[in-house]
Amino acid sequence: MSLNFPLLLVIAVFVCGLLALLDLLFLAPRRRAAIASYQGSVSQPDGVVIEKLNKEPLLVEYGKSFFPVLFIVLVLRSFLVEPFQIPSGSMKPTLDVGDFILVNKFSYGIRLPVIDTKVIEIGDPQRGDVMVFRFPSDPNVNYIKRVVGLPGDKIRYTADKRLFVNGELVAEQLIGSEPGTLGSAELYKEKLGEAEHLIRKEMSRYRATPDHSWTVPAGHYFMMGDNRDNSNDSRYWDDPNIPKDVLGMVPDRNIVGKAFAVWMSWPEPKLSHLPNFSRVGLIK
Repeated sequence: MSLNFPLLLVIAVFVCGLLALLDLLFLAPRRRAAIASYQGSVSQPDGVVIEKLNKEPLLVEYGKSFFPVLFIVLVLRSFLVEPFQIPSGSMKPTLDVGDFILVNKFSYGIRLPVIDTKVIEIGDPQRGDVMVFRFPSDPNVNYIKRVVGLPGDKIRYTADKRLFVNGELVAEQLIGSEPGTLGSAELYKEKLGEAEHLIRKEMSRYRATPDHSWTVPAGHYFMMGDNRDNSNDSRYWDDPNIPKDVLGMVPDRNIVGKAFAVWMSWPEPKLSHLPNFSRVGLIK
């Protein structure tokens, strides 16, 4: 069972805030009244007794201490920047396994935490953006892919691994080659919209896929990984519970934010393999 961290964070902030408010409105006045009553009943008040009368309940003390910290974390994480770790190689060579990235939460509008309802319109995803979103078939799972198709676009991906957007071939330039999963792989520089980035294609004949076309519905986006032959993306999603006209598409309500930077890389989180910062930089 996946952990709903945003919900837990909201609950924690609410409980701690409630404890702080309870103390402010009821418990603190009672403590002050008890101290005043004690001071009026003795000629020489004992400081130890006053300290005990003024002591906050342990639960209230913890709640008041954690509330500002948790509140700041909630605001930062929900409306400004959220960290993620890359779990797979579907975005190679742009992102690698173990990369820790930062995601801009307000690029595509301000959304309320937990319910993810957009309350302020700021901008829309652009072709070429690297975007984090909740997987349509399981919204508890976050995916990261590149925006290839915008609402209304016609996308075609051919058996010889060429990408067409609205009938136009997406420009690419061969950069070099490297070992692949089943042989060799080639790296290309691709230009999607204003974004120039690297993509990776396996050259093995076993990686050939049928020619297929899609039309992106309104309010949805077509996503692909930069590691074109090793990415579970809009080309392959299949879910009988999702209507066929939006199958493979990411609805606007599932958007989490725009990935913009790598701040650390730690492929194997253990003492023998320490994190490194060689991949730190902006995401193209």
